[in-house]
Amino acid sequence: MEEYRDLRFLGRSFKDLRDFPPSIAAVARRELSRVVQGLEPSDWKPMKSVGPGVTEIRLRDVSGAYRVIYIAKFAEAVYVLHCFEKKTQKTARTDLDLATTRYRALIRGRVLVRRG
Repeated sequence: MEEYRDLRFLGRSFKDLRDFPPSIAAVARRELSRVVQGLEPSDWKPMKSVGPGVTEIRLRDVSGAYRVIYIAKFAEAVYVLHCFEKKTQKTARTDLDLATTRYRALIRGRVLVRRG
C-alpha cells in the first residue's frame, strides 16, 4: 500500500498555483500528487541553490513556462515553497530568493518544534 504525505503550501504558493492557466494548474496538481505518493514528477531538476533536497517541477505549454519549487524530504509532508511563471531563460533572482526565504523559515520552524 502506498503511503501518502500531506501537501502543504507556504506563503502565497497555493494562490499562485491557482492563478496558473487551467491546463498548467491541472498538470501541476497531477505532478504534486505523484510527489506525495513518493514518486518523481515527470520533468524536474534539483534546486540546490535554494536548499538541500529542494526540487523544481518544470511545466510548459503554449502559454509559457511555469515552475513549482518544493521539498519532499520530510516524513510529515511535501512543502510547496513557490509557484511562478518563468519569464526568462534563467530563473529570476526574486523567485530564487523567495523560495530560499520560505525554505529557511520552514527549517527554522521545524528546529523550534523539535526542541520545544
